[in-house]
Amino acid sequence: MAENKSPHILNTSATLLGLCFIVLTSIKVSKMQDSTLIDETTALAIILFMVSSILSFLSMRKEKGVNDRLEKIADIMFLSGLIVLFLTTMMVTFNVVK
Repeated sequence: MAENKSPHILNTSATLLGLCFIVLTSIKVSKMQDSTLIDETTALAIILFMVSSILSFLSMRKEKGVNDRLEKIADIMFLSGLIVLFLTTMMVTFNVVK
């Protein structure tokens, strides 16, 4: 029997959403947004984590059939956000973005 993953997705997504907001704010404060792609990829990660958070929250509130579908979409959005965050980190690490 499948375990309810929605609370885990919501918790982790919200945490990474906060991290992305801190990164984006730091970029804006340091006025680096004109010369990098980091702010664009971070904004994309924010959108993905926000959608994942909302869908996982809604899946905890809905009945079983809708619950599974929302949880699956939230899971995909969360994984997509992780991939975007990983790619952003690799761009910074390997100096792809100056």
